[in-house]
Amino acid sequence: MAAVGSGGYARNDAGEKLPSVMAGVPARRGQSSPPPAPPICLRRRTRLSTASEETVQNRVSLEKVLGITAQNSSGLTCDPSTGHVAYLAGCVVVILDPKENKQQHIFNTARKSLSALAFSPDGKYIVTGENGHRPAVRIWDVEEKNQVAEMLGHKYGVACVAFSPNMKHIVSMGYQHDMVLNVWDWKKDIVVASNKVSCRVIALSFSEDSSYFVTVGNRHVRFWFLEVSTETKVTSTVPLVGRSGILGELHNNIFCGVACGRGRMAGSTFCVSYSGLLCQFNEKRVLEKWINLKVSLSSCLCVSQELIFCGCTDGIVRIFQAHSLHYLANLPKPHYLGVDVAQGLEPSFLFHRKAEAVYPDTVALTFDPIHQWLSCVYKDHSIYIWDVKDINGVGKVWSELFHSSYVWNVEVYPEFEDQRACLPSGSFLTCSSDNTIRFWNLDSSPDSHWQKNIFSNLAPALQMCGRGHSRQPNTPSPGEIAS
Repeated sequence: MAAVGSGGYARNDAGEKLPSVMAGVPARRGQSSPPPAPPICLRRRTRLSTASEETVQNRVSLEKVLGITAQNSSGLTCDPSTGHVAYLAGCVVVILDPKENKQQHIFNTARKSLSALAFSPDGKYIVTGENGHRPAVRIWDVEEKNQVAEMLGHKYGVACVAFSPNMKHIVSMGYQHDMVLNVWDWKKDIVVASNKVSCRVIALSFSEDSSYFVTVGNRHVRFWFLEVSTETKVTSTVPLVGRSGILGELHNNIFCGVACGRGRMAGSTFCVSYSGLLCQFNEKRVLEKWINLKVSLSSCLCVSQELIFCGCTDGIVRIFQAHSLHYLANLPKPHYLGVDVAQGLEPSFLFHRKAEAVYPDTVALTFDPIHQWLSCVYKDHSIYIWDVKDINGVGKVWSELFHSSYVWNVEVYPEFEDQRACLPSGSFLTCSSDNTIRFWNLDSSPDSHWQKNIFSNLAPALQMCGRGHSRQPNTPSPGEIAS
């Protein structure tokens, strides 16, 4: 991995083993392959006279991660107290402050690629799950960036994790062939309740009062009750009590997203299926109502006290009222695939729609209740943060476009003393198996000569080619969903 220094040079010392950000764990049967590792930019610190005795961590620091490996909403989370967004990038947790456009980083000390993460309700901790053999569930102090707990209870990988709202427990769900669902007393590093789940679980969500949580997956919606499981004062692990949601005619669906209601909707649970159905369950686990999103595929959802956001194919995010499931609006779509971002110099270009354009699918969502911002991750590894305070006037807060596949090479643009430079000082180039060559620059200072595009805060120019095509649905009017 090339380390890009402040002087605009690359170094690749075989003797220095940097913390890996490669998500290269082989896929197992029934388990999707981890996404490719993003490129990273490392800035070299001043070398001291005793450098030979120092560790790599004391001499090289991670400045910026240019990529994301989150495949679904389990790899994206938001701090409810600050609005900071955290996402996965190989074995690194990236904590983004969108207002300041600054990153913080937590390194997985085991150097295994990460598979899931979640903020604690107070924002002081992050829980992560790993890929690979005997994966750990780890708790990290956000401010100190160090590990405070490690819990081993899975064999083949962790699909999703979550803190309970009262901070007493952490839930971790293993991959399909792991089949283990654990409830941890994380302050004591013990499993207080556990059970086996034979089907693949894709997502989970806690109720607002912490009394139960819900898991969803392949023909699976199940409510797990903590008060019944943990009220007995025992020292050993007790069976976790679960009851299936009553699905009726929808029992053959694959459910890929779940969110327990908030505020006045705290008694409801909302789920979304791959087939494009938004479902609402009541307190008795009964499927109370459902609506067709009228998309070819949906993959994720998140909720606020008043709104439901459903992420779908072709860049669609539909917005509904939580108390009635009444359709309200669509979010603006991101860039279309194959866009020439060097032409996107004015904000109006984002809302320019090209005939027969194809847009990346929405794969992950998280909501910031402080600023009323919605973070969206798309299948081409791009991230957009939208201001949804006024759903009739949604605006873009922040965005980045990253490589969507393996990065094969990094080259630093040479320094020129005269006016021959075609790129600003400190620029570098990357090429990837996503059929793109990209030009990057980390200089955030204003420069009148080099105008950056509206899609990314890092890339003044970018060459893209070789994208596929799919059908784009019609834009519906409020109250009516397009077919």
